Amino acid sequence: MFKKGGAGGVDIESGGKGGAGGAQIYPGMTEDPKMRWAFIRKVYAIVCTQLLVTAVIATAMFFTPAVKDYMRTPFGFATLIVLIVIAFILCFFMGRYGRKHPWNYVLMAVFTLCLAFVVGAACAFKRGPTILTAAGLTVLITVSLTLYTFWAASRGMDFSFLGPFLFCASIVLIFFLLAQYILHLGREVRMVYSCLAALLFSAYIIYDTNNLIRNFTYDEYVIAAICLFGDIVNLFLALLGVVGE
Repeated sequence: MFKKGGAGGVDIESGGKGGAGGAQIYPGMTEDPKMRWAFIRKVYAIVCTQLLVTAVIATAMFFTPAVKDYMRTPFGFATLIVLIVIAFILCFFMGRYGRKHPWNYVLMAVFTLCLAFVVGAACAFKRGPTILTAAGLTVLITVSLTLYTFWAASRGMDFSFLGPFLFCASIVLIFFLLAQYILHLGREVRMVYSCLAALLFSAYIIYDTNNLIRNFTYDEYVIAAICLFGDIVNLFLALLGVVGE
């Protein structure tokens, strides 16, 4: 059985009868559980692809000495800022074109490459054990929070209420980051920022996983994947700051 996605024009396979494909995810679910499970599998397949691309690019940049030399120059820092700004701009465009094929794939590809190069630049100045430790912690936290959210959803919990609180916390963290760079605050402040960022994006993983379970429509698979991918990447960068300090 297939369901046609809206503007994206993408088919989603519903899976066979029984097993996880037919299990109800949360009490009172009104849609076909098989369709929702198929949508979830599709989103996680996209996220895994994004993470694989990011890992390959970051690894190549880590083992390329020219990257470290370039990032130490003013042009390297400016390039990093431009990539971050582009990623933010793409998030706004995603609200309009995230359901339209093939523009959603184009936006997702550019967004993934931008964050991949940001991760590569961050890893270029860290030692191998530090990067592996941060990556391992990211995997452990992401899997644990994902399993917890699915478990909580099966018992009727809904984390949609976190949205306004996470938005406010994000604004505060952005101003904290700006103050850190403008005032040249010390190592202890950087550690506090990294810890707060790790907590914030851990909460975002719960929030966006809950949206994946309940709220995202079938033609928002790219938007859902970008949300989760961004959460995981930012969690890794925060943990990299914690472990690195």
